[in-house]
Amino acid sequence: MENLKFYIDGAWVDPAAPSTLGIVNPATEEIFAHISLGSRNDVDRAAKAARRAFATYSETSVEERLSWLQKIIERFRARLPELARMMTLEMGAPITFATERQATVALFHFEEAARVLAQYKFEEGMGNGIIRREPIGVCGLITPWNWPLNQVASKVAPALATGCTVVLKPSEIAPLSAMLLAEIVHGAGVPAGVFNLVNGDGPTVGEAIAAHPEIDMVSFTGSTAAGVRVARLAADTIKRVAQELGGKSANIILADADLKAAVIQGVHACYTNAGQNCQSPTRMLIPRAQRDAAFEAAREAVDSIRLGDPLDPASTMGPLVSQAQFQKVQELIRSGIDEGATLVAGGTGRPAEINRGYYVRPTVFGDVMPQMKIAREEIFGPVLSIMSYDSEDEAIEIANDTPFGLAGFVQSRDPGRARAVANRIRAGRVYLNGAPFDRSLPFGGYKQSGNGREFGVFGFEEYLEVKAILG
Repeated sequence: MENLKFYIDGAWVDPAAPSTLGIVNPATEEIFAHISLGSRNDVDRAAKAARRAFATYSETSVEERLSWLQKIIERFRARLPELARMMTLEMGAPITFATERQATVALFHFEEAARVLAQYKFEEGMGNGIIRREPIGVCGLITPWNWPLNQVASKVAPALATGCTVVLKPSEIAPLSAMLLAEIVHGAGVPAGVFNLVNGDGPTVGEAIAAHPEIDMVSFTGSTAAGVRVARLAADTIKRVAQELGGKSANIILADADLKAAVIQGVHACYTNAGQNCQSPTRMLIPRAQRDAAFEAAREAVDSIRLGDPLDPASTMGPLVSQAQFQKVQELIRSGIDEGATLVAGGTGRPAEINRGYYVRPTVFGDVMPQMKIAREEIFGPVLSIMSYDSEDEAIEIANDTPFGLAGFVQSRDPGRARAVANRIRAGRVYLNGAPFDRSLPFGGYKQSGNGREFGVFGFEEYLEVKAILG
């Protein structure tokens, strides 16, 4: 597959200077497609197109923007199987998961943006004046490889809904599903220049977006270190910066919970997307007296995982995204062993029956101490740390003992008790007793997990400025 053009100003165009990159299928370790890597000149061209388009797109009616969103939604639904398969090929998500979660949740963002737009009050009276909310302008969107289409949609959908224009840089590791989305946006008749896509790496295209004087806001999802770099580059032009960064979420299983069910559910939640998930509950906190039963339940959960070809609908876990990610996770598993954690399941190396692809053995450590590397660092692979506590206060203290604050999880038979613990967790989202995903509720972090929110009305308002009109 040759995908060497960028989508700028309503057309597929050649890059300013030729430079190609092979896209690797992580299940086969083989290059199956090529893209172009962009430059500052490509970003400049896209930003200027977005600036020109903003003059008129920002003035469009709610009805017009709803019409374009609806056309995007219809085309997205029609191509959902194709979008899911592309994500399986580019980043290794099993096809069942790619269809039911990766592609479907990306679609939710467009549906949710349309729902919010249809009932949103852009003007309201306050005091002796009017509060008016207006689109912030040209938005630079920098997205990661782990949820390649979901994270694109979480930014593009509210930006388009509010009347903003966009310059998108998807991850160069998994850019192909975003390029299909560009085809969908084009087919929906969205005006030229409103949506632009430039492929490239972070140090070149990402940094050019963050620093560009024509870009009013940058929304970034990725590592905390890269988020710091984006914020520094954005500071010179006083951009709004929205960031969704790393996580090291704790799952507190209280003494009155159904331990076996909670542990099994917790293991599978940690392994969502092969553990390449920023809000994964990677630290499981259990009462010390229930240690042995928790280990047994964790082994049972690991034994039920079907590692295999991600194109096989029966596979429940695929490979990690890249050789670099594979190596990083191997090193962290080794550090857990070296620092004296108890290896409950898994370990280093590939699964015995698999001899190619970036597959990692689903791993569980027990007796993990708070100062260990595996308890501190975001691993971004299928590795769970089980930590013991003696009191509820100690569990909350351990949960909050992290620079991150993206999500938290609490399990208890007593909803009031679970809620009291949730209130004390310093994180942007807390799930009680395996609560399902809710697309209307905001997602985002405290502390070094970032700032800003996605989804629902909170995600929508990230793309709006507030104007007071007096008199």
